[in-house]
Amino acid sequence: MSAVEEKLASLGLTLPAVVPPLAAYQPAVQSGVYVYTAGQLPMVDGAMPCTGKVGAEVTPEEAKDLARICALNALAAVKSVVGDLDRIARVVKVVGFVASAPDFTGQPAVLNGTSELLGEVLGDKGVHARSAVGVAVLPLDAPVEVEIQVELVSA
Repeated sequence: MSAVEEKLASLGLTLPAVVPPLAAYQPAVQSGVYVYTAGQLPMVDGAMPCTGKVGAEVTPEEAKDLARICALNALAAVKSVVGDLDRIARVVKVVGFVASAPDFTGQPAVLNGTSELLGEVLGDKGVHARSAVGVAVLPLDAPVEVEIQVELVSA
């Protein structure tokens, strides 16, 4: 087990199976020393825990927890490409989309679910640049979607 997965286990978390693509794309691709994930929904065992707009049907606290699940799914996608999460040199960028009620403006706090998990698991390697974007709707009526870009340790 990698040190990253040991850290996940110490937090009571396990890396999930890679969420299968919903259309014609790959969950993650590697280009040189970078891995780019597709947008990761907060799927758990093939199902969406809840649906709807944040600030309406979904509370900001629930959405933050869902963003945490997105981060786990993104790490699983990275592992599917590189085989070992200990190869991560750093998380470079996180882009998060929050399906938002018209008056909801707390997207950054929602995306802290992703950022905080990456920091807990990867330490300084998890510090990243980030965009938190409010959108009208996401696939499967998901409240949150997250993609990450990681740099790998040179071989």
